[in-house]
Amino acid sequence: MAAPSIDEQREHFAYCVQLFGGVTAFSRRLGIDERAIRRFTNGERPLGAGLLEDTAKALRQLADEATAAEKEIVAGLGAGPNGAS
Repeated sequence: MAAPSIDEQREHFAYCVQLFGGVTAFSRRLGIDERAIRRFTNGERPLGAGLLEDTAKALRQLADEATAAEKEIVAGLGAGPNGAS
């Protein structure tokens, strides 16, 4: 499989930013200035390996948090008076 092009990589990075809820949420999560993130997504700045590794790590953490939240919701559905049966 061929490595993704720079444009494909940038598009995927922009998609990842949206998974966090947009630039502001992604900025807070990674501690990166919003303007810098916009520059990465629009091609003004190159995507470095460190940024991509940090993004992957943050995505894993987000997935873990989402899984924990989902389990709590499911557990609550059967426990309360309004729970599904």
